[in-house]
Amino acid sequence: MLAAGGVKAIPLPPRSPNLNAFAERWVRSAKQECLSRLILFGERPLSRALAEFSAHYHCERNHQGKGNQLLFPEAGHKPKQLGRTVECRHRLGGLLKYYGRIA
Repeated sequence: MLAAGGVKAIPLPPRSPNLNAFAERWVRSAKQECLSRLILFGERPLSRALAEFSAHYHCERNHQGKGNQLLFPEAGHKPKQLGRTVECRHRLGGLLKYYGRIA
């Protein structure tokens, strides 16, 4: 199936569990935080759910190893706003939530 799509498969050496650690971590996060809480009927809802989770994972979730900062903030995002009002933005009907201060 991969060869028919033009993808070249590279065989992994035996007993090498840490070769795909970043990909495995993303898949585990997607399954635990998103997919295990949804009932999906078909490929289109699955694709939409994964696109929403990916946008949340990369753009809205604070990165603990980088000083609790966003890795890829939005274009108009200011990192340290001093407003007192907290805004809740959500994706997938409230399953994924992101809290931030508004000016």
